[in-house]
Amino acid sequence: MTLLLSSPAVSQTGLLLFWIVVMFVFMYFMVIRPQKKEEKKKNEMMNALEVGDTILTTSGFYGSIIDIQDDTVIVEFGSNKNCRIPMQKSAIAFVEKAEDAYVDDKKKDNK
Repeated sequence: MTLLLSSPAVSQTGLLLFWIVVMFVFMYFMVIRPQKKEEKKKNEMMNALEVGDTILTTSGFYGSIIDIQDDTVIVEFGSNKNCRIPMQKSAIAFVEKAEDAYVDDKKKDNK
């Protein structure tokens, strides 16, 4: 029995299996895990949306949220109050809370 386990074919198969496992672990920590963390962060951001938040869309437009529905939001762009566009939540790339903008303005005024 020990003669079969010490053959070169079994040794090479074990080495190959070891490297396959190492590559899978490497792929998990370098690709899959960061992607899941990013997806979780984006879902938390979407669940925390509120009316009045300033957003940046994936196309590069800044606007303010006027209304929130299930999977869509109505966004007001620019200083023109007549430019209101409904868009999917998935088109939002970044959210700045209204309270955060107010605190930042206060810090700038105190300097």
